[in-house]
Amino acid sequence: MPVIRQLPPDLVNQIAAGEVIERPSSVVKELVENSLDAGATRIEVDIEQGGARLIRVRDDGDGIAPDDLPLAVASHATSKIGSFDDLEHVASMGFRGEALASVASVARFALTSRTRQGEAAWRLEVDGGRMQAPRPAQHPVGTSVEVRDLFFNVPARRKFLRAERTEFAHIDDLLKSLSLARRTVEFRLSHNGRPLRLFKACADDAAALARVAEVLGEDFPSQSLRIEHAAAGMRLSGWVGLPTASRAQADGQYFYVNGRLVRDRVVAHAVRQAYADVLFHGRHPAFVLYLELDPAGVDVNVHPAKHEVRFREQRLVHDFLFRSLHEALAQTRAGQGVATVHAEPEPALASAAGMGYADAPSSARPAQFAQSRLSLGLRDEPLADYAALLGEPRAAALPLPAADAAEAPPLGFAIAQLKQIYILAENAHGLVLVDMHAAHERITYEKLKAGRACSNLRSQMLLVPLNLSVSAKEAAAAEEHAEALAEWGLELSRSGPSTVVVRRIPALLEGADVSQLARDVLAELAQHGSSRRLQELENELLSTMACHGSVRAGRRLTVPEMNALLREMEATERSGQCNHGRPTWVQLSLGELDRLFLRGR
Repeated sequence: MPVIRQLPPDLVNQIAAGEVIERPSSVVKELVENSLDAGATRIEVDIEQGGARLIRVRDDGDGIAPDDLPLAVASHATSKIGSFDDLEHVASMGFRGEALASVASVARFALTSRTRQGEAAWRLEVDGGRMQAPRPAQHPVGTSVEVRDLFFNVPARRKFLRAERTEFAHIDDLLKSLSLARRTVEFRLSHNGRPLRLFKACADDAAALARVAEVLGEDFPSQSLRIEHAAAGMRLSGWVGLPTASRAQADGQYFYVNGRLVRDRVVAHAVRQAYADVLFHGRHPAFVLYLELDPAGVDVNVHPAKHEVRFREQRLVHDFLFRSLHEALAQTRAGQGVATVHAEPEPALASAAGMGYADAPSSARPAQFAQSRLSLGLRDEPLADYAALLGEPRAAALPLPAADAAEAPPLGFAIAQLKQIYILAENAHGLVLVDMHAAHERITYEKLKAGRACSNLRSQMLLVPLNLSVSAKEAAAAEEHAEALAEWGLELSRSGPSTVVVRRIPALLEGADVSQLARDVLAELAQHGSSRRLQELENELLSTMACHGSVRAGRRLTVPEMNALLREMEATERSGQCNHGRPTWVQLSLGELDRLFLRGR
């Protein structure tokens, strides 16, 4: 057996570099995070050949004292922690003290720095782990780090570098994410001598949103919701994209914990559940979210590159994120964001104030509606009374907003029905198109959910109890959460170290695969401490019922019925999307219509 021996420092650093330095963007991440920890307000990043030839990061931070320069590139030397208590309350971006030592061991490295009290700057050079003595240099207050010929002494690592464009794209994406983490810092990025990015420091929320738009696209601000919620010692802020602005890839998701960009399964699961009722299958939401909590409540020391964290109160964080996002998305309604426009009421409408639009005499109806009914040959008696499907009064009898309010509703007033599929409405901004089946499906679905919430859930006793073999962790979860599951109508009891018995299921789910249902619920309980699988399955059933109970395409509605449907949409939660995540309405402004017809050119 080989003799046990101590590894030389340069080999230790190269092994550490293999964990921390995956590619040039990893170097940029470590250097920029050091600049942020040094209190920099301006950071410049210069790249050559995708980072393989040169990475230079310059900041205006506090700088490093001359005597500390050799320690800065020594293994496990840091100014950010000094004891185990400090490790329990990490508030800085970096803390391991191995990044510069790792970088310097696989590149030609130079560190130049000047403190605010220093009369001159000092420069330290390291060539593949061989350190030279510090010497005076010219440099303003702050620090510059140059990394040349990355992996020059590790050819096996260097040949794994991708094309120059690919490596620079990773650096560009990284700087975007860091710019969102610190909005008060100015970031500059250049490649091969060409300036490419400039993120100016943000003085207010408007400037911060403009920076978000630079990263996620200029349409994101108008297609997002502002989040601001605090509870249980945590604060969540930022922006979440509307379901209708979802993406094919999960490339527009930025989540920060105490200023640190992380990828976390608890966060991903909470976000996915919050969007479950409104997002089209296979689509991904875009968001920029900031979670702030006590540093003692999160362990950042679980990944060499600090990409992941571990929450000490995992279930509490999950529930907080889910409820905050779920409630915010629930407030989205069709027509939201369309400004209400005040206009002088038409005399005919003013005389009909206080009565439903459909109840007003034909002489009191706007001329454009009467004209559309005549030109399209619509009949007064409806062929499809959509509200009757829910056992409610006729849609034509539902009152519209009082005419004397002189306010055009967000979705405007119906003017026609196209191919018995779409409702055409006119509002102050132009033309509104509504998919009548999708819209009514959401309305019906929300009413069914509200009805279920107001009544006690009935459970169905299984004729023969079902015995299931599960993991010991899942069996323990069944025992721990037995009362909570019973409230949803699912009766599970632990019958052994790794077995459970299912005796009841919710009556709504009669006919479901009981074995798979129980396994899904226990798997979520074991992993996340909570499960919404029962509620999701019931929602799927209610969604199917709503789909079959909604007005179908190909059914003709009267103008009053169409207007009643528009008013219901404006009052219903999540009515901007149907149950399957498809949009229920679109707005075409007069400007967009003018462009279609080349007006004004």
